[in-house]
Parts: sequence; C-alpha cells; structure tokens
Amino acid sequence: MFFTACQNDGIKADLIIRNAVIWTGNDENTEAQAMALSGDTIMALGTNADMMQFSGANTEVIDLKGRFVIPGFIDSHVHLISGGRSLLSVDLRDAGTPEEFTGRIAAFAGKLQPNEWIFEANWDHTLWGGALPQKGWIDNFTSKNPVAVFRLDGHMVLANSLALAIAGIDKNTPDVSGGTIVRDKLGNPTGILKDNAINLLTDKIPPMSEKQRLNCFQNAINYFLSNGVTTVHDVDGFNKDFESYSTALHLRNAGELKVRIYSAMPLNEWDRLAKMKRDDDKWLKTGCLKGFVDGSLGSHTAAFQDVYSDKKDDKGLFLNTEDDLYKWISASDRAGLQVFVHAIGDLAIHTLLNIYERVTLENGGRDRRFRIEHTQHLLPSDIKRFAKLKVIASMQPYHCIDDGRWAEEYIGAQRIKTTYAFKSLIEDNAVLSFGSDWSVAPASPVMGIYAAVTRSTLDGKNPNGWVPEQKISVREALKAYTKNAAYASFDENIKGTLETGKLADFVVLNENIFKTEPSQIKNIKVLQTFVGGKMVYENMDK
Repeated sequence: MFFTACQNDGIKADLIIRNAVIWTGNDENTEAQAMALSGDTIMALGTNADMMQFSGANTEVIDLKGRFVIPGFIDSHVHLISGGRSLLSVDLRDAGTPEEFTGRIAAFAGKLQPNEWIFEANWDHTLWGGALPQKGWIDNFTSKNPVAVFRLDGHMVLANSLALAIAGIDKNTPDVSGGTIVRDKLGNPTGILKDNAINLLTDKIPPMSEKQRLNCFQNAINYFLSNGVTTVHDVDGFNKDFESYSTALHLRNAGELKVRIYSAMPLNEWDRLAKMKRDDDKWLKTGCLKGFVDGSLGSHTAAFQDVYSDKKDDKGLFLNTEDDLYKWISASDRAGLQVFVHAIGDLAIHTLLNIYERVTLENGGRDRRFRIEHTQHLLPSDIKRFAKLKVIASMQPYHCIDDGRWAEEYIGAQRIKTTYAFKSLIEDNAVLSFGSDWSVAPASPVMGIYAAVTRSTLDGKNPNGWVPEQKISVREALKAYTKNAAYASFDENIKGTLETGKLADFVVLNENIFKTEPSQIKNIKVLQTFVGGKMVYENMDK
C-alpha cells in the first residue's frame, strides 16, 4: 500500500478512520481502506492493519463500516455574504406563478418592522412563462418596506416604488453604462433594474451591522458543511467595502471559522488589495480579484457576437469597457495578484481571452492562473485557447441543467453545441474547476456532479442529457470539485486530494459514487464532514 509517516517510527495518530473505501483523488486514483491523522494533517493511508499501527492510548478510532470517503469538496465560486443573507430572507427560488411570487413577499413583509429592507430572494421568471415582474405586483403590501429582490443570477433586481424613491430613480433618470432601467411605454421605471443599473439602488442600501454579517456567515458555513464543502472561493465582486473578507477575518481570529475561504476583492480595487497587509493562513487567504465582462443569459445581458434568437435587436452588454478591463487586469497581474473575471456570452469570453493573452505576452512568464468564471457559451475556436493560455475554466455545472430548460430559445440550436462544453474543454486539456455560484444555485457538489454527468434538465425533458456529447465522467467531475479546484487557488500542495502531509479535509458519503447509477447520483447524501481532522457536520440518519 502507501502508508508513510516513516513507516511508523513510533508516532501515534490522533484519529484513525478505518473500514472505509477512501478515494484519494491522486493521479493514480488510488483507494485506501484506512487513514491516520495527526492534528489537522494526514499522516498515512493504507490498510486497516497498517493504520492501526499508529493507534495509541489517546487515539480515537472511527469505524466507517464500508462507507465511501472522498476529499473535501471545494466550491470555487460562491457569493458568501449575500448567500448567507438569502438564507434569512424570503425564498422565491421555486415560486412557479406570479401569484406565488407575490404571496411569498406579502407574507414575509408582514413579519417586518417598517423600513426594514427585503433582499435577495432569487426569483426565476422562466418558471411562469417569462414575463418580468413589476413594482405594481408588490407595491400594495410593501409600502412601508423597501424591496430589492434579485433574480437568481444576480443580474436583475425588482425594486418596489419605495426603494426606487429612496434611490432617486424615476422617469428622468438616465440609463447607466453597462446597465438598463426597464421602462414602460410612458418611460416610467417598471421596477426592473439590470446589471450596472442595480448599483443606483444598492448604493443607497444601509450596510449590514457586524451582528447581521456574522449571522449571515454562520448560516452560510453551516449550509456548506452540510453539503460536504470544506473550502469556498468567495467571489463577491460587488463587495465594495471588503465586508466579506473582514467578517471572515473576525471569525478566523476568534477560532470560529469552520470552512476554509479564498476571498476575492473587486477587480477595480486591485491597488487597494496590492497595498493591503495580508494575514493569510490555511483558513483564510486573499490575493485574488473578481471582475465582470458581461451580464447573464437569463437576463439577456450576456454579450454575444450575434443577436439573441428571441430578441433580434439585442446582443447583450458589457458591464465594463474592454480598455478598463485590460488596464485593471494588467496592473493586477503586475502586482502578482490572481484574476478571476465573469464572462458568459461568446463575445465576452473571446474578448477576455484576448486580454489575458495580451497581458501574458506583455508582462512575461509567471504562474498566474487566470480564471474565467462561468465560461458558459463558447465560440468553437476559443476552446483550444484555454489550455494554450493556461486559463482555468471555472464553471458551475448545475446551471447547465437549469438553463437547459430554455437556453435554446434564447441563443438557438447552433450556439448550444458549445454551451457548458465540459467534455470539449477536457479533451483539449483545459483545467476545469467546478463550483455552484451559490446562492444562484444550490451549493451542493453532489448535485453539480449529477448535472455534469447526466446533463438531465430540471424539467425532466432531457433524460438522456441536454447536449449529451458534452457529458463527462464521475471521476472527471469529482476532480473538478477537488484537485482542480485546489489548483485554481494555488492550494494543490495542501488540499484537493487525500495524501500524506495534506490537510485532513474529507467527506463521508452514504454510498460509493462510482458505483451509483448516474440518474441516482443526486440522491447521494453527505453523512459527515471533517475539516482539519475534526468532525464539523454529522447526520448519520440520512
């Protein structure tokens, strides 16, 4: 087998996991029967007999009775503080009719004090046929509470009349670059704001108190752990006051952080991060920046070379100019910072690849690991460029089975062939790192693996897979949630696989995912989550 720790020179383990099926995730895809831990680190892996040699008077031994163990999941794209807030707000994610949408907001508003805001919510207008909600739907019962409820992709918000008045948005307010104020035939705002126009409203929202931020964080962390997520990449690019990082730092310094965090700052504030005194460790680190090229497909703001199939006068929009993106990315790269940029439409991705290529040539060789967040709708000619330019495709597979319900209506049969092109990217040697985009989608890697392997859309209309030629294997999907996701944050030497000397972050599942029928993967349950050798979540009743 492969147990080390000097082949047991008398060192005793703090914890031994035995009678398990342990998928290490290493290059050889080795499996072990048992694992010995010292503190937060893996000492050795091997057979039960081998590992029990590390047992001492104070060693805890857990018999997993044949259960399946994998490296802790790494979710490489979450919006931590806003996601945590969504757990405390009205939930519109599955509101299937306008009546259900309005009814839930009315019920939630009835529990609030006057002037309390209603946030987040994650509505999806495609569930009731595509008509966008309007302020008139909710004004009657929210006259005392400002409302800013977001579409699940975060690129559209519905504001009520009170919120629009607070923001000073009316018929005479001009549109902003990279955003849209949706208006009726008379030019009056309907309440829908898209992309950069949302800033007109969010700039007026009072900041959360420290207590509120900590509450959001704790709820988010508990949610991650219940899904087997041991590390998150927090990519809240709208985090203007670095509030997410400062909250994580508070919890880390208090010894209360149970999920490891790689925290991104806004790209246009690269100089502030470059000058900031950082206190990185195994629990919390920064050094990365998040920016935006375009919007989203569901909001018709993802930027394409050709018009939308259902909107012949619309190609989407850029949230930032190409010149600004180049300036910020080049400066960030020269400062030694890692850059993540959101790009969804084929024009946005193509433009970003061009900028990355230019910056790489101008700034010279280094291990920079540029990332494209989402990488959803690719030009066929751009697929090979990811490996060539060493750009990481940071993708969220759950979006595939959600957007697949309606994406062809938006962009047509030809463009969907390279939509969520997991297989094509892997075949051309690109590095795929998977995440959720929570709270846009559930932070459930099990569901993400199911989505990548089956591509079976949520409406049940594509049981054999939507664009099935882009399906990938369970092993490839698991790698994207573990080893590759660790690589995407320069952490491959300490996490992402279960190997001697690496952090003891791992998950116990109720069944072997490699032996599960693909259609049943979504039913796999997380029984236990360990971070740094400590059990931080358990539900053996699942």
